[in-house]
Amino acid sequence: MKSTPAAGLRILLCIAANLLPCLAEPSTGKPGGTAPIQVSPDQIHAYFSPKGGCTAAILEEIRGAKQFILVQAYSFTSAPIAGALVEAFRSGIRVEAVLDKSNKTANYSEATFLKNARVPTWIDGKHAIAHNKIIIIDGLTVITGSFNFTKAGEESNAENLLIIKSPELAARYVANFQEHKAHAEWFTGSK
Repeated sequence: MKSTPAAGLRILLCIAANLLPCLAEPSTGKPGGTAPIQVSPDQIHAYFSPKGGCTAAILEEIRGAKQFILVQAYSFTSAPIAGALVEAFRSGIRVEAVLDKSNKTANYSEATFLKNARVPTWIDGKHAIAHNKIIIIDGLTVITGSFNFTKAGEESNAENLLIIKSPELAARYVANFQEHKAHAEWFTGSK
């Protein structure tokens, strides 16, 4: 078989077409990868504070959980959110929390409330600040944004909250949660 420039070009195009998916999905070596995830607008709900319904939206999602709820929080002083998590835990939903180290000594942190209700709670002290504000529900829903799970976050601060329904995105957030939980320490109480 005789090779022609056109045949060589076709071969190169076939090779490139097969490599493009690999090039479009770079790997960081960490769980979850970095490839873009397509999410349609009807899968995203946005809320804003002050008094924009962020806490109410979170409570609705927590109360709809069927299997598990994973929480990462920087500042966590919202009694309604903590109460809903404990209620879910007592109903048989697996609930786990990884909180910033400031929750060990904060006067109004809900960490002690969760611990006293036997909700598995860890403190992530590996970072200068564990600044995540994330709730993952049932491997389908990701709640994130600048919104701190606090009364001030709802009533006083300018904050935003996104509720995203995407199993692919939730899987990445679950992997990230597990990564932080692995280096966090079990919360034994305020000091």
